[in-house]
Amino acid sequence: MQYIPKVEDISPPIIIIMEEINNYINGELIAPIGNKFIANLNPATGETYAQIPDSEEADINLAAKAASEAAYQWGKSTIQERSALLLKIADLIEENADMLALVETNDTGKPISLSKTVDIPRAVANLKFFATAILHTTDRAHISNENLLNYTKRHPLGVVGCISPWNLPLYLFTWKIAPALATGNTVIAKPSELTPATAFLFSKICIEAGLPKGVLNIVHGYGDKAGATLVAHKDVKAISFTGGTITGIKIAQACAPHLKKVSLELGGKNPFIVFSDTDLEKVIPIAIRAAFSNQGQICLCGSRFLIQKELYEKFKERFVEEAIKLKIGDPLEPETQIGSVISQAHAEKVLGYINLAKDEGGNLLCGGEVEKIEGRCSDGNFIRPTVFENLNANCRVNQEEIFGPMVTLTPFKDASEAIELANYSRYGLAASLWTDNVNLAHQFAANLKTGIVWVNCWMERDLRTPFGGMKASGVGREGGIDALHFFTEQQNICIKS
Repeated sequence: MQYIPKVEDISPPIIIIMEEINNYINGELIAPIGNKFIANLNPATGETYAQIPDSEEADINLAAKAASEAAYQWGKSTIQERSALLLKIADLIEENADMLALVETNDTGKPISLSKTVDIPRAVANLKFFATAILHTTDRAHISNENLLNYTKRHPLGVVGCISPWNLPLYLFTWKIAPALATGNTVIAKPSELTPATAFLFSKICIEAGLPKGVLNIVHGYGDKAGATLVAHKDVKAISFTGGTITGIKIAQACAPHLKKVSLELGGKNPFIVFSDTDLEKVIPIAIRAAFSNQGQICLCGSRFLIQKELYEKFKERFVEEAIKLKIGDPLEPETQIGSVISQAHAEKVLGYINLAKDEGGNLLCGGEVEKIEGRCSDGNFIRPTVFENLNANCRVNQEEIFGPMVTLTPFKDASEAIELANYSRYGLAASLWTDNVNLAHQFAANLKTGIVWVNCWMERDLRTPFGGMKASGVGREGGIDALHFFTEQQNICIKS
């Protein structure tokens, strides 16, 4: 199926032009009831390439009605039926992977190489994982000496809301809706208004796959309008949200009076800890990826690099050398490694932190400036990979989430100081620890206040494992059995013979 309204071959490769994006409600693509739209910009060029719905309460109400009407039948469908449909959707994404990657890059400004190798393949993996995981779930049974049989069943919640962010649009969109649909829930999903394109194309894929009407509804628009209405809606039994901590707190507050289940995957200020026994040539390439992948716009990116004093100068020299080498340019060029940040407003935020780092006494080692790209990307939002040192642990730059291509380097004396520095944050999402000392790795990891610890690696994911953070980085866990449990309600039945 050809999903794109218009394709133009130019140099560099291809630009996608979308005229209008619509909501997906009750199995149909429809304009917002108020007929209001938002300009969707390509962050690498600054050009408007689509109009997306500015949905309001009436649109959410329509989606909720469709989801509620579909909930009983979908909830009673067999796991084999649900699995087959999700696998069919995954296959259609795979068949259209190149096109979806291109759309993702135009929507986010990220390098096309990243969209092709990470974003779209992971969306396929999410759907396939949960489509098959649901086939292997089991109910529990207990037989006691008093001839009592207890068995525990899990039921879908009904209508659930899934709100996904802009940094990994289709990747995180499918990460939420796949377990929700697999467990028999109907879904109202709201993608970020900054990156709606692949979710819109996903709507078309669902139609082609034959997903029953009302099972998945995708409503586009602003968070404070469409998103807030979705969170507060009386028919929505749970909210799964990925995004900023401040918004997560507001969602938790809105859900509390209604006793709705909430899963909140929020911000991070992740430490990347390197002990002196680490092989420098092994750690440097991973450290660069951890710092600057997707322009630093991944919640799991390392932002505070802590390096033992004996290795600090050598690490700094090699790290800065490799950061300077990273190719910044048109996201559609295959050799581009650093693309545009998501918007002009976000670029201004990152640049504000760069100036703040200077004011706080930081020593700028590289970057710190806007990169001007010639040609079609001359109005894009490109920032050079930026590295600072000599900043205190309690300064704002080391405490606040920047979410951009900017990191700090800090030396530490020993494991005791390293753990103190690593945990000195309101966030607790992830950490990457590097050492050849196995005993140290086990002991140190156990003392980190983060939901995820990678030892001698970064961003290695097994979808069976729990994903989420401590402290201000979130509530609950996603992934594997945790996701399937979040979207279901337990019921224990006791029978005496």
